[in-house]
Parts: sequence; C-alpha cells; structure tokens
Amino acid sequence: MKKLISTLKNIYSIEDLRTRLLNLLLLLVVYRIGTFVVIPGVDPLILSDPNFYGNNESGGLLGLINTFSGGAFDRVSVFALGIMPYISASIVIQLLTIAVPSFQKMQKEGEDGRRKINAITRYLTIAITAVQGLAYLINLKSPSGKPLALMSETTGALGWTTFLIVGTMILIAGTMFTMWLGERITDRGVGNGISIIIMVGIIARLPASLLAEVVDRFQGSQLMLLIVEIVIWVLVILAVIALVQATRRIPVQYAKRIVGNRQMGGVRQYLPLKVNAAGVMPIIFAQALMFLPATATQVSWFQDSGFLNGLSNPYGWGYNTLFFTLIVLFTYFYTAITINPNQIAEDLKRNGGFIPGVKPGKKTANFIGAVMSRITLPGSVFLGFVAIFPVFAIMIGVNDQFAQFYGGTSLLIMVGVVLDTLQQVEQYLIMRHYDGLMKTGKIKGRSSVGGAITG
Repeated sequence: MKKLISTLKNIYSIEDLRTRLLNLLLLLVVYRIGTFVVIPGVDPLILSDPNFYGNNESGGLLGLINTFSGGAFDRVSVFALGIMPYISASIVIQLLTIAVPSFQKMQKEGEDGRRKINAITRYLTIAITAVQGLAYLINLKSPSGKPLALMSETTGALGWTTFLIVGTMILIAGTMFTMWLGERITDRGVGNGISIIIMVGIIARLPASLLAEVVDRFQGSQLMLLIVEIVIWVLVILAVIALVQATRRIPVQYAKRIVGNRQMGGVRQYLPLKVNAAGVMPIIFAQALMFLPATATQVSWFQDSGFLNGLSNPYGWGYNTLFFTLIVLFTYFYTAITINPNQIAEDLKRNGGFIPGVKPGKKTANFIGAVMSRITLPGSVFLGFVAIFPVFAIMIGVNDQFAQFYGGTSLLIMVGVVLDTLQQVEQYLIMRHYDGLMKTGKIKGRSSVGGAITG
C-alpha cells in the first residue's frame, strides 16, 4: 500500500502526466455521455422494453458492436455504431496495403504517404457508416413493417423517410466525432485513444454484470461457488496477460562501424516476435463467419436443416468446434499478412544487423518465418480456448453477461489496452527518474513486432 501511495504521488507530481490523465478522463466522460443521447425521433421508453430487438443481441456481430459501444447500440444513441466502422475501414486498408501495389507505394512514402492513407481510411469510414447506419435504422421496423420505436407514430413529427435520412447523418457524425475523441486522447491524453474508447465501452458493462452474478449467488446461498468463479476469472485474466505479453526473442548482432571519430554498433539486441501476433483479429473474423449459418437458417429452404441449426447455437459443440478451428486458421492467415519475414530480414541487413549463425538475406527470412510458424501454433490454440471459454463459464452456471468477461474479444482487449496504458505511464515515471509501477522488471505492452491492433 505504501508503494502504491508513493507511486500515485509521483504521478501527480509530474505536471505533464497529470494534465494528460485529466484530459483522458474529461474526454472519456464526453464519450460516455454521448452513448446515452438517443437519436431524434426514437422513443426512449421503447428501448427499455425487453422485447426490443436490440436487447436480445448478446452474441455474434451485433453483440460485438454492442459490446464495443458500451451498450450504445441497444440504446440507439448517436454513438450507436461506435468506432466499429473505423475499425472495419482500417482492416480493409491494411489488407489493401499488402495486396495492392499503389497502396504499398503510399505506405513507403513516409509521412506524406501516411497522411494519404489516413485520409482514404476516413472517407471509407464515412461510406461504411452510411451503409451500416441505414441498415441499423431499417431494423427498427418490426416484422409487420410497423416502426418499432418512432415517436412519429404518436406525434407525427417525423416521417419514416426523413427519419432514415436524418438518423443516418447523425450516426455518421457520431462515428466521426468518436474518431476525433480517440485522436485527441492519443495526442493529449495517455495511451491509444481508439483502443481506450473500445475498452471503456467494454468495462462499462462489467459492474452491472458482476453485480447481477453476486446477487444471484447470494440469493441462492452459493457464496462458495461465487468465490470459485472469481478465482477462476482472476486465473483466466493472468493467463490472458501471459498470452498478450509472450514473446520469442531472437538475438541480433550489429556489426561495428566507424563514423567520424566514433564507433557505432557492435552491440547485441533482440528481435521480439509475438506469440499472439494477430491479436483479437482472428476472433473478429471468425465471429463474422459464424454469423452466416444463423443467417442461412432464415431462408425457408434451410430452416429445417439440423446441421445449420447446430452451427447456429453458440452454446453447442458443433458451433464452438468450428469457431475454435476458424480462429486457429485465421491466426495463421492474419500473422502471415501482417508479419513479413523478408522485410524484416531486409531491414536488418540494411542496418548492419544479423542473426548469429544465420546468413543475412534469404536465410534470415526463412529462419524468421520458421520461428513465427512454430510460435504461432501454441498462440493460436491458446487464443481459441480463450475465445470459447465463456461457454464453459455458462455451463457451470455463470450468467450470460458476466461470462463474456471470462474470455473472448472483451477480455483480450481489456488486458492489452490496460498493459499499453500502464507501460506509457511507467515510461513517464522513469523519464523523471522515479521508480516504475513494479518493484522489479517493467511492464511490457504490445509494441513489439506483430503487436496486436485493437484500434
């Protein structure tokens, strides 16, 4: 406790860090207020109805969007789509920089190229938000075609077509404003703004979920079971921390060079390769594909298909086996397109670095590729188990909402963002010659080769 109080005093004594933390809190408060501002023309009373369509979405892509937006999706707020359109646009642009030569050229143009790519990403975000926003608002109609939550039903103040146009524009503005908040947090706060906004949206649902689980256990006189659940949850968090931080360090020796009267190089450093280089992206890709069987069962031809219905049940063995397999495959796929051994080998050779016992050039690229293949296997299997672990939590009686924090995308993002933010705070302390946040060692974020991207 004394160490904690001393660390907090040190943080408060650094004016720049204190100002950045205050900016972070103020910007997050603005974001959270926005998640409760309902789109004009929507009746807030309808949103509290348990039969409202959004309140039943706890899984799949819609559940993922609702989790990332901190419940704003259910509330039909101006931030309903949150930062998801920007994430989708960023993924598309990232894939284009690998497959399209013109994008590869822009990526190598330095700061000017990055500005062009950022501008294209923003325009693509607007287009994606327009499409998703329109589809989202159209879903406010019930199966009978009657608008479910339109206030114009009783007031006549806003027609359906006008509501779609105005609502889509507001959703676009909300997403762009959320992007702006994320950039301001990055520039004037602490940590990666986009990632922190996603994490805050996830954490916002944790207190209510935990309280509901505690109340259920106390009402059933199951205090010991509650303690066991909390212990398992803590152990899962520790395991995820190990997964996020696990690296394979390859020694790199730099040749000695004489520059003027100074000797440069001649030191040994390490190339850190992440065991989980793909981050949460394999889970997001797999969830997108697992949404297809449920969609197919809506077609009359496939409604009676036992196979598709089995794959549509998120608590069934068929669903989770396929989900696990897809995560392993997507981990290899995403690692392959984001980690380029040839580029790493070329950079090492250009800077006078080499791996002891391995010839520079093609041999080095092959060596790095072989190491990545070996460490990706345990990383992908572990990631798959983390993704499906909430299902096992539900099987032992944990309520659905709290079980989502036993693994999956939510827990991975929370752990990764917290580690990154703490690492940045620790760097501020060390720069001012204070002790770090830990007695021994230092916090490692995801900022090594193949670090996970959450935003």
